[in-house]
Amino acid sequence: MKKVVPFTKARERSLYGSKAVGLGDAARHGLPVPPGVALSGALVEAVASGDHTAIEKLTKAVTGLKPPFAVRSSAVDEDGAAASFAGQHLTVLNVHSPADVPGAVREVWWSANSDSAITYRQRVGLFTRPSVGVVVQTLLDPTAAGVMFTENPVTGADERMIEASWGLGEAVVAGLVVPDNFRVDRAGQVLERKAGRKRIAVRSLPSGGTFEQPVPPEQVNQLCLNDTQVAALGELALQCEKAYGPRRDIEWAIQDGILYLLQCRAITTGKPHPEAPPPGPPPRDPVAALQRVQLFADLDRRQAEQIARLLKVRHFSKGETVIMEGSGGAAFFLIDSGEVAVSSKGHHLATLGPGHYFGEIALIDGGPRSATVTAATDLVCYGLTFWEFRPLIERNGAIAWKLLEALAKRLRASDPKKAITGAEASSAPQGGGN
Repeated sequence: MKKVVPFTKARERSLYGSKAVGLGDAARHGLPVPPGVALSGALVEAVASGDHTAIEKLTKAVTGLKPPFAVRSSAVDEDGAAASFAGQHLTVLNVHSPADVPGAVREVWWSANSDSAITYRQRVGLFTRPSVGVVVQTLLDPTAAGVMFTENPVTGADERMIEASWGLGEAVVAGLVVPDNFRVDRAGQVLERKAGRKRIAVRSLPSGGTFEQPVPPEQVNQLCLNDTQVAALGELALQCEKAYGPRRDIEWAIQDGILYLLQCRAITTGKPHPEAPPPGPPPRDPVAALQRVQLFADLDRRQAEQIARLLKVRHFSKGETVIMEGSGGAAFFLIDSGEVAVSSKGHHLATLGPGHYFGEIALIDGGPRSATVTAATDLVCYGLTFWEFRPLIERNGAIAWKLLEALAKRLRASDPKKAITGAEASSAPQGGGN
């Protein structure tokens, strides 16, 4: 169901994901949550696909919120009891206007289909198509922020563990600073205070995105919370436990002296993912781009359009790893603009540019990547995932036969002897491996 609703109406985890429903529970319990909306997985998929009706629905829903925005994933199986997806799915901060939100949502959708997320899913036995809900909230400009555990996650002691730093909480969750640490008992008594080394604060840029601002020397080792604020956090911990139960992992922020709850979930483990800048404008003609790919070149216009409708735009910054040799994969990429370097076992194999493609074998077997592909410049790609490609081929024999013929041609072109013996082709004229 293609829905976008205020937090108070986000109740179904199968539609909106755990994070959105958790924020909805917080809003319904009267906890101090910044205003925002929840997007269902189906709406996110439609926005990522460029569906104009879905994009208009999303843009209209966030117009009533005060910018800038934080756009965060809320996958249906994220932070579940069996697995933690912390660090696998993207958060895009300081999205400057409602018109920029659809692009940020698309990047979050892609993060759930990235090689790192696919590898993790394979490892924990969840190699299924991700359903990615998203939450969009007004982004605070806090004086201090961080995380709090309502139980010591290492020892299991019944005490609050607070980590805090200046500015946005991403400085803490991304490990950019040594945060201040506080241990507080259930009654609110501070058991220990330890000042960290907070050399930078993550701040919002006026034009969108964030930057790392140097902290004045006198504040680097200065505690960023006073006793009143620590007591308020202790009270927030009690409220969250009353609403959700014990063992909570809480993200919080303080702006203009007011304490806000950003997220409350079960205590899990995992490493955070670095933030990415909002994406640029989408490429122009996916059908024409698809027909430049040797694998799809023999398809007629109608057949190419069926596949092109499944393509989604993805952006990479110069130097970013697109796919990693040995990792699991479920996506194929076609370069629209920019260049990539292909390497294996540390040796450079090729440089690919617009019209070239890589990762196509993952569309068939979901096996490990055979090469590493790195963005040599800022890069714009069309992407297609295994989850979308396979059902199309299974129900369309004509397309499947054309693709088999194309693979046979590639096999003959790569090594005639292998074509005779039926051995697998080792490389493609234009492709970059799987």
